[in-house]
Amino acid sequence: MNRFTLAIAAAATAIAFAHSALAEGQYVDQTGFAVSGYDVVAYRDLSQEAIGSAQPAPVPGKASITADYNGATFAFSSEENRETFLSDPARYAPQYDGHCAYGAAKGGKVPGNPTLWRIVDDKLYLNITKNVVGFWEVDIPGNISLANGNWPALDDAPGSERAIPKFTSSAPLK
Repeated sequence: MNRFTLAIAAAATAIAFAHSALAEGQYVDQTGFAVSGYDVVAYRDLSQEAIGSAQPAPVPGKASITADYNGATFAFSSEENRETFLSDPARYAPQYDGHCAYGAAKGGKVPGNPTLWRIVDDKLYLNITKNVVGFWEVDIPGNISLANGNWPALDDAPGSERAIPKFTSSAPLK
C-alpha cells in the first residue's frame, strides 16, 4: 500500500470516527480530564524531537491541582503550572479542543492522543495515532492551514465518543 493510499485510509478512518456524540468542545476521555489528565503547561518544558521521531512522554497532572476551561477540567503537575495556565488558558490548551490536528485537516473531529504531540508556533497540536502523525508531519504548515479552515465548521459539530485507539492514560496522578 503506498503512502497516498494510506493517507486516504487514514482520512476515511477519521471521518468514520466522527460520528455523532453528545460531547462538544474540549475532548474529554474516560479519565474525565481534558488531555487525558496531562499537564498542558508542562509540554513547553519538554524537548521537541525532530520530525519523524517520537516526542517525549507528557507530564501527568494531579487530580488535586485542576482548573476548568472550555467546558473541561485540566489537571496540572504543580500549582505554578496551574497559575500559568489560568493566566492565558487559550495559549496552553491544545488546538482544535484537543481533537486530532490531522483529522481536522481532513475534515473530521476525532480524539487527539496527548502522547502524540508537537508544539508549532507556540501552539500545542495532538494527533490520534502514530501513523497519522506521519501523514501530518509531511506538511505541518499545510495541514495546520487546512485544519484552521475546516475548524469553524467542525467546532460545534459532535465529536467522536470513541476512546483513543491503543491508548491508556496514566494521568492524572493522585
